[in-house]
Amino acid sequence: MYLKNLLTLIICLTLFNTIDNQAIAQEYKIKTIVIDAGHGGKDGATHGVYSKEKDVALKTALNLGKAIQDSIKDIRIIYTRETDVFIPLYERINIANNAKADLFISIHLNDMPVRVSRVVDYYKKVKGRKVPVYRTITSKSTSTRGTETFVSGTGRLGEQDEVIKRENAAMFLEDNYQKNYEGFIANTPENDIMLSIMKQTNRERSLKFASMLQQEYISAGRINRGVQEKSLAVLARASMPAVLTEIGFVSNPEEEDYMNSPEGQNEIVNGIIEAIKNYKRLAETSF
Repeated sequence: MYLKNLLTLIICLTLFNTIDNQAIAQEYKIKTIVIDAGHGGKDGATHGVYSKEKDVALKTALNLGKAIQDSIKDIRIIYTRETDVFIPLYERINIANNAKADLFISIHLNDMPVRVSRVVDYYKKVKGRKVPVYRTITSKSTSTRGTETFVSGTGRLGEQDEVIKRENAAMFLEDNYQKNYEGFIANTPENDIMLSIMKQTNRERSLKFASMLQQEYISAGRINRGVQEKSLAVLARASMPAVLTEIGFVSNPEEEDYMNSPEGQNEIVNGIIEAIKNYKRLAETSF
């Protein structure tokens, strides 16, 4: 009997997820977006020739938030930081979870790693033999360019469990919760299946939004480095679709100039807004 009930639940959830999505989407509205300016405060070592990642990320985040409020009605914008302060990674996503945000966007700048190598500096004679003397040099690519957007890797989906369970725990504070949530029992295989579906839905929607973001970058003539799934702490515990987007390489002087310029800022912000509008339209009508 138990296996029969479990199989019935799986079938019902599958049908619900594939057939009735459009009806649910008609009631769903994206109301809250959390914008995260990467790094800040003591976490600000990454820099280009004249600017720091944390400062450009903050400028972009604030410009994006203002532009969203000017162009999309009935959207609440929440920033993880509005000044040059250090915010722990876990607190950034907690801000979004506590606000019950519908979308989380983390703004970052990319950088190339410093490569260390040894080269022969000169030779000295030791017991009549020439012995090389080495020195260490560092180098960094300044030609790498482009944009890429990350979503949380499947290896960290398990970290969403406690967040979702904590959010659901509020139901037990309601009057008549047994009737209101009939069939939903925490810590059971049935609930685990529902939890898995919720995590997978957030992952799929994150990938969809990330792809839309990259398409806007491409339309603006930027180099596309693609959408990737990575084990990123700032995204791991998100209870909503969440992405981290690298808007360019601060280690590339041309891209550094572009990201700091008013024209570059406008193009980046407008592209992200178009992606949000496209995602919002899809989420509210088709998901």
